[in-house]
Amino acid sequence: MTSASGAGYSYQICHFSPSDRFIQENIALTENITDTPAKENHADKIWDFFCSLKLTIIILLLLAVTSIIGTVIQQNAPAAEYIREYGEANYKLFQTLQFTDMYHSWWFVGLLALFSINLICCSIKHFPRVWKFVKEPTLVPSAGILKNSPNRLEVTSKESRQVLNTRLQNFLKKDFTAATETEQDGKTYLFAQKGIFSRFGAYTTHLSILIIMAGAIIGNVWGYKAVVNIVEGTSTDQVWLRSNSQPVKLGFTVRCDNFDVSYYGNSRRPKDYNSDLVVLENGQEILRKRIEVNDPLTYKGITFYQSSYGPAGSGFFKMKVTENASGKVMNLSARMGEQVKLPGGYAFAISDFTDSGRFGPAARVHVKTPEGRNGTPFMVLKDYPDFDVRRGGQFSFTLLSYEQPQFTGLQVAKDPGVEIVWLGCFLMVFGSMAAFFFSHRRIWVCLEDEGGKTKVTIAANAHRNQAGFSLAFDEMKQKLEAAIENKSPVKEG
Repeated sequence: MTSASGAGYSYQICHFSPSDRFIQENIALTENITDTPAKENHADKIWDFFCSLKLTIIILLLLAVTSIIGTVIQQNAPAAEYIREYGEANYKLFQTLQFTDMYHSWWFVGLLALFSINLICCSIKHFPRVWKFVKEPTLVPSAGILKNSPNRLEVTSKESRQVLNTRLQNFLKKDFTAATETEQDGKTYLFAQKGIFSRFGAYTTHLSILIIMAGAIIGNVWGYKAVVNIVEGTSTDQVWLRSNSQPVKLGFTVRCDNFDVSYYGNSRRPKDYNSDLVVLENGQEILRKRIEVNDPLTYKGITFYQSSYGPAGSGFFKMKVTENASGKVMNLSARMGEQVKLPGGYAFAISDFTDSGRFGPAARVHVKTPEGRNGTPFMVLKDYPDFDVRRGGQFSFTLLSYEQPQFTGLQVAKDPGVEIVWLGCFLMVFGSMAAFFFSHRRIWVCLEDEGGKTKVTIAANAHRNQAGFSLAFDEMKQKLEAAIENKSPVKEG
């Protein structure tokens, strides 16, 4: 404790050890609270069990371990994959323990339920005390708060109590927050507080976890994950669940108008692929979008993701056939292995096709004579349209194009709980910030007459980050002293 005097004022500034701060914090937490001893019964033991921090830690560890199992073991895969990977005996064990669909197992859902009960009980147990701080703030501090606070300033002034009251109220309103005045036992008390909302940070975080789990449950019960393959130019009004391959009606129709895929250079490695999808209801076009990977289409809470593609049935060739004798040109279409008639009883068929190599797309063709004999097969190159003319046969062929119908593979997800989960995530961020980065700060001022002078006692505390608040209060002391003396604070050089 240090003291100083001068110009009619005397100052007494107190500093306390960490143990004193611990005692003061406990005094602040227990002010106005009366403990009533009670005999513990079985109900109390059960209640304490569900409110236990040890239970919280154990549940979190179990959830972490089981989540690792769910990551290592693929979920909802076909039985053949598990048997091939782990063997039939281990597969039966996994089935018994529900490791293949762990996140829907009774024991995992039970852990989440127990965790929810633990959060609710902990919140119910501690919330009344926090609510008391909000609804019934300590406007008049106890003697212990004024004398034992780790952040304390004591000043004796010749000014009247009314004058100092006005000055300090103006100071607190400007540099802290507006104060509440209380008269009691011939003394004037001022109380100001900031950051009261930080007391609710932990409970907001608890609530956010419960909301996230509720959203996940809603998504699991009323949502689904499915797949569907749509061939270009066709449509569908149902999708197939990934878990049991059962069809689910969409309530509307999805049509694929076009599918495109691009490759890297001359290779067959896909660079990008996308689909032109159209949503139809009652035969009317409602929505049209070109989707690609990471840019899905969403309608009525159902999202369509571009996931795969592939050939749909046999493709067809467009050929230009020239009758060399007459110069007649014919544009014909042919499928692989199909006999296409030509003038004079001839016919041709395509027996093979390749779209790689230095010469580009190429088709293997043979011509059938009117007598039914197959001629020697020859190659027709798309990038060299006059290549077959040199063969000198009855007909010359040019490959115009090869068109292979494609299907677009879509992953379909319906999750009615996703918006609830997002709300929970927002509350978790807000609650965590309130709980860890803000604190409830309180300042009390006591003005009392003492031998023709006015004694000013100021005490302050914060329920979190005591060290940081002490530094801030040390900076505030100079301003408080200047406000009492009605002078401008001296800036430290």
